[in-house]
Amino acid sequence: MKRIICLFLFAVLSLSFAKANKHAELKFFAADDPHIQYVGRMDVSNPQVPRFWAPGVYITAKFKGAKCVMLINDEAAGTNHNYLEIVIDGNNPYRVKLTGKINELSVPDGLSAGEHTLLICKDTESNTGYIDFLGLKCEKLLPLPAKPKRKIEYFGDSITSGTGMDQSEVPCGKGQWHDQHNAYMSYGARTSRNLDAQWQLTAQAGIGLVHSCCDMNMVMPRIFDKVYFRGDTIAWNFDKYIPDVVTICLGQNDGPKQDSAYFCSAYINFIKAIRKHYPKADIVCLTSPMGDESLRGVIQRYLTAIAGNLNASGDKKVYKYFFSRQYHNGCDGHPDMEEHKLIAGELTAYIKQLKSW
Repeated sequence: MKRIICLFLFAVLSLSFAKANKHAELKFFAADDPHIQYVGRMDVSNPQVPRFWAPGVYITAKFKGAKCVMLINDEAAGTNHNYLEIVIDGNNPYRVKLTGKINELSVPDGLSAGEHTLLICKDTESNTGYIDFLGLKCEKLLPLPAKPKRKIEYFGDSITSGTGMDQSEVPCGKGQWHDQHNAYMSYGARTSRNLDAQWQLTAQAGIGLVHSCCDMNMVMPRIFDKVYFRGDTIAWNFDKYIPDVVTICLGQNDGPKQDSAYFCSAYINFIKAIRKHYPKADIVCLTSPMGDESLRGVIQRYLTAIAGNLNASGDKKVYKYFFSRQYHNGCDGHPDMEEHKLIAGELTAYIKQLKSW
């Protein structure tokens, strides 16, 4: 009997030691490790702690082993809180709400001891707060394939950033306004994944071309060259990301009663400012997917005039696309999750035809 008890205790201790030893085998890989890839506007003044505010910024890595821990600091911990979208091995994404200033997030249990890919995407708005990425703890980091060669950048407002679309955990009208944000599932990120392209969401809720809502004292042409949109700070180095296609989805916050000459002139100047940084990109001007009939008609007339003016003056790579209908079943009249999929379907087909992708 004593022998059996001893054997049992030995087995328990061995198992506990094995688990502890397995955890001890995890190594820390700092954020500047060359095996970690980044896409999006970041402040990398400290390369070991890249900081980002923009929705849709994403990080990818490939690791070996059944366990991986993500080390992430959140400026917004408390009443405000950032959300992340996590994707393992290209499977269904899951959403994580950050709950503290310092966060250690483990991938779900049950992974094999083999090789796995990891994607981390910031779901929430610039004004929800920044995220600092410190690195990963895992058995080993492995080389990733090269990033997709195709690149798209999406300029826009709350629609483009994925506001009000995800009601999977918190319904409309409950919680905080950013509880329904999901940049990873927004139409831009979806369109890029459909086309095997990188994405960058240069988007801020409430922003307009000449008039913003919600007492915001800035417009897109003022902040389009920044890393931190809501703070209008930290100059962005456009050489870090040269898109093949640029889309502009503005006008919802400007409304239908803007002076047409003023609006069109400002839009043309904005495109010219973008063109200085991206001389070869195709620039596609979009109607607002959530715009009602009144706004839709106005914006269609404006975009027709804008594209025509620029084409006539020699810029033949400016185009317009009008969404087929209004998408507004999410929170506060925004498109919901399924509608973002439909919007992405429309835009995917258009860009595919435009670029022969």
